[in-house]
Amino acid sequence: MKLSLVLKMGQQLTMTPQLQQAIRLLQLSTLDLQQEIQEALESNPMLERQEDGDDFDNSDPMADGAESASTHEQPEPAYQDSNFQETTQTVDNLEEGDWNERIPNELPVDTAWEDIYQTSASSLPSNSNDDDEWDFTTRTSSGESLQSHMLWQLNLAPMSDKDRLIGVTLIDCINQQGYLEETLEEVVEAFDPELDIELDEVEAVLHRIQQFEPAGIAARNLGECLLLQLRQLPSKTPWLTEAQRLANDYLDLLGSRDYSQLMRRMKLKEDELRQVIELIQSLNPRPGSQIESSEPEYVVPDVIVRKHNERWLVELNQEAMPRLRVNAQYAGFVKRADSSADNTFMRNQLQEARWFIKSLQSRNETLMKVATQIVEHQRGFLDYGDEAMKPLVLHDIAEAVGMHESTISRVTTQKFMHTPRGIFELKYFFSSHVSTSEGGECSSTAIRAIIKKLVAAENAKKPLSDSKIAGLLEAQGIQVARRTVAKYRESLGIAPSSERKRLI
Repeated sequence: MKLSLVLKMGQQLTMTPQLQQAIRLLQLSTLDLQQEIQEALESNPMLERQEDGDDFDNSDPMADGAESASTHEQPEPAYQDSNFQETTQTVDNLEEGDWNERIPNELPVDTAWEDIYQTSASSLPSNSNDDDEWDFTTRTSSGESLQSHMLWQLNLAPMSDKDRLIGVTLIDCINQQGYLEETLEEVVEAFDPELDIELDEVEAVLHRIQQFEPAGIAARNLGECLLLQLRQLPSKTPWLTEAQRLANDYLDLLGSRDYSQLMRRMKLKEDELRQVIELIQSLNPRPGSQIESSEPEYVVPDVIVRKHNERWLVELNQEAMPRLRVNAQYAGFVKRADSSADNTFMRNQLQEARWFIKSLQSRNETLMKVATQIVEHQRGFLDYGDEAMKPLVLHDIAEAVGMHESTISRVTTQKFMHTPRGIFELKYFFSSHVSTSEGGECSSTAIRAIIKKLVAAENAKKPLSDSKIAGLLEAQGIQVARRTVAKYRESLGIAPSSERKRLI
């Protein structure tokens, strides 16, 4: 075997750190990007935030001619009063007694207490004279779980320590929908035998908990949940007795939409039964859902679309895009020929600051190009709504802006557009297509909008089946199979026709 040196030529794609940083910033959402910018500001002294109204020289501090001045002259302060020297001389000539007399009791300041320690609007009562409208807990709490809400009411109820222990155990068995998951027998078995807790005691405490808010809580089934809510209604409520009878004895017939059997067994006419059902439908089958424990999630739009002079304009949300710049004072300390550790550190920080600002600019430019092409393609949606949405895939936008589909996918992920019709994720404007009888294409989003419109206008006594909806779509030139209609209907949260049937 002979050893030899061979020279080969080839092409290889290498991702530089700058490119990796640009790609990472490109796929971040607005909130994540703001956190990334804050971390960069804290770690890199060369970076600073440009506030509104700042007037500064945006030229490169390391450009030729700028460095020589910075190496021989000390940087001047950002602000200097023209009368500073004169004032200093005047102060030096004052005697101590005169100086103390000239100091006022209250010195003027350039900021107010409210500017620094701002009290949120949610923590102060409104100017309304009605104290009943002010609720401290609802306006200052950050989310309350169902269990904590129930325990708060339990602690206010007068009862023995033994009953309170039973109540805490029962509350732990309530799920997020507000139903008791365990049977009373299982609850009794969970206690220590030495406590000598009997089934009657547990049932008595359960009845007390079922009087708590929200109405219908701690029920063991749907019928009991509805009955608990009906019992809290005024006794003069119309059709209250019939509604209690229906919830207790004929709830299964109501679930199967067997209205003829209900009218015969309850001995009610059609109009009377309709009013009873309306009373039942006004109740909440999931009372636990009224207590929202999750924190609200806020969406910050990246792009704002508005119409001006019959033209759709696209612009970046400046409130969501912080403007950064290189600190000219710190950058002036960097010396080109100095190789000391401090100078090397500042030089590296300056280079990283430039890369970071350039990556942000590249992200904004790419986002602007993609958003502009989306608006150009989906003008019909902006003018007329979902039914005018056109089919659109990543490849179409990638060809228009001259980028790869993976880049378009990163740009449209977790990026939002504010339009007159609402705030939408950029991915919302992309959808598959279905062929029409005329040889055209119809987007799946438009088909969903048409299905939703057809269901909203249907006869509640005879709701449209999936096959009937497919036939109506075909009459409009849209060729859609029945199973496709069922898939779109389920994605919209619309129940099947058998469950949509109502007694009108």
